[in-house]
Amino acid sequence: MTQTLDTLTAKYPGADSFAFGDSAELSAELIALVRSGKKTGTCGALRDISEGGEAMPVTGRKAIALDWDGEPALVIETLSVTISRFCDVDAEFALSEGENDDLAGWQRDHQAFFERNGGFSTEMELVCERFRLVEDLAGEAQ
Repeated sequence: MTQTLDTLTAKYPGADSFAFGDSAELSAELIALVRSGKKTGTCGALRDISEGGEAMPVTGRKAIALDWDGEPALVIETLSVTISRFCDVDAEFALSEGENDDLAGWQRDHQAFFERNGGFSTEMELVCERFRLVEDLAGEAQ
């Protein structure tokens, strides 16, 4: 049964919605990594939150991850949030994102992402979030 965004926000009061990535392909890849259990972390540029874009994640928050077409795909719960400069992100956090096999690969891919999305600096501050999968809207509840 497909759940609508309205149904989910009623089920998870206060839940924000967001999309992973910056393209349909990347979004699908990241959702698949969360579903597989490989992705338990994500990050974004602090400037995107500071300028009124995305909501700042807080511990205990539920969020609805949308697929690229805007359909609900997952519900996650924030376990922890830290602010870290890009250059200070460690391998443990980088690997929690599930996208790379090492810190160097994470740095390369995230630098390219931030260059495409507003600019990059090794000193830029990132909002680093650890989360758990609460509900897979493809049918597998956690």
